Amino acid sequence: MAVRGAVPEVIWARPERTGRGPKPAYTRDDIAAAAVRIADAQGLDAVSMRHVAAELGCGTMSLYNYVPRKEDLYELMMDTASAEHVLWEPGGDWRADLMRVARETRALMRRHPWMPRLMSPVYGFSPHALRYLEHCLACLDPLEASYGTKLELVAMVNGVVTTYVRNELDTAERVRALPWSEAEEDRARGAYLGRQLASGAFPRMAEAFARDAGPVDLEEVFERALGRLLDGFAPGTGDR
Repeated sequence: MAVRGAVPEVIWARPERTGRGPKPAYTRDDIAAAAVRIADAQGLDAVSMRHVAAELGCGTMSLYNYVPRKEDLYELMMDTASAEHVLWEPGGDWRADLMRVARETRALMRRHPWMPRLMSPVYGFSPHALRYLEHCLACLDPLEASYGTKLELVAMVNGVVTTYVRNELDTAERVRALPWSEAEEDRARGAYLGRQLASGAFPRMAEAFARDAGPVDLEEVFERALGRLLDGFAPGTGDR
């Protein structure tokens, strides 16, 4: 195993090969693609150098010649997934364009459910991530704001999308683990909540449910959350 050096190293600044010796059997893209396949099928916890090596049909130790650390492997995975971002020509309406970015990012995270766990500024400056960020800033060209504000807005949109998708995934995982049906779970929890509200200990909650006890449309909640966030960055809503 490669030993962590005293000098910080970015995987993208490290050459894939030195130019000496035989041509490497694999590329970083090969390794990242194998890791992504594993994570998509079995979850992020299943990703290991040993598992990736087995997927590629090579020895585990040989992978460290390409990827020194597991953190580097995660960064390669995030870049591979980021390549799926659709970089279309912005339409000139920054609000509509950023809403489209958010929806497409949500779809991307649903295709790769492990992504929300790795969403971090540490993995945000890979080649494809930089292209995505440049695209977001291009979408925001019509917005009269500083680049600092625009970057803040992009980060907040990504935060909303990541949090929302993570909640969706966690909820789905919990439902799959239930020893009874989701409908039975909902009935039991609904009955308990009804008893608590009827106790008089939570008058505001009781009034809230009495006024609007209908089912929550999660798609509408997602759209409203993003809409309200974008509204806060519209010209005239605060200092930029």
